[in-house]
Amino acid sequence: MKIAMWSGPRNLSTAMMYAFGNRPDCAVVDEPFYAAYLAMTGLDHPMRQEILEAQDQNPKAVADALSEAHPDGKAVFYQKHMTQHMIDGVPRDWMRDVTNVFLIRHPARVIASYSAKRENPALSDIGFVQQAELFDLVTSWGQEPVVIDSHDIRENPQEMIEKLCDAIGLGFDPRMLNWPKGGHAQDGVWAPHWYGSVWNSAGFADAEGTLPLVQNGHMPVLEAALPYYEKMRSARLC
Repeated sequence: MKIAMWSGPRNLSTAMMYAFGNRPDCAVVDEPFYAAYLAMTGLDHPMRQEILEAQDQNPKAVADALSEAHPDGKAVFYQKHMTQHMIDGVPRDWMRDVTNVFLIRHPARVIASYSAKRENPALSDIGFVQQAELFDLVTSWGQEPVVIDSHDIRENPQEMIEKLCDAIGLGFDPRMLNWPKGGHAQDGVWAPHWYGSVWNSAGFADAEGTLPLVQNGHMPVLEAALPYYEKMRSARLC
């Protein structure tokens, strides 16, 4: 089984990779299109040069690798993807042959978390438009993609991970609820900048509180992202 998990940044995506990565039958890959995305857009992200040197910058080569045999002969191949990386020129046909899952989070939480690491996020930085487009694409192929909200996972990790596994036809493994501190061997080279809190974790964080206040300068991004989030949320596992 190949699982493509689609989310925007700051969205429990690394914790989910660690959860699947703690299964003995599962290989994982961390944001394989990141270098291609930076090379194609010219964007100046933290650790840009290190990322460009660490990954293949050819999106077709990356897509071909994702379609090949599972790494290390593992039965499950979990792919952590950022929706904002799927710009024009990045292949999508390979998505027909994987189980597509969409991980969502309220944009107010995403914006607050993202802006603490990289100032003034644009709508294109946080992936909501691209996530909805990919959902529609997969649906147009006749697939029934799974949607899961990170808020629901943090509120009840075992229940929601069990529901996710059931929805994709994978047996639940209780080892998905915890993992060793210190990160995963397959973490991307960018991990030191972005993964500090999850490196210090050994399981999913506690339930989230009230929505954070969004700075006035970020309100247009929040207002633009909300309809896409609400559309996806209406299809979520619950």
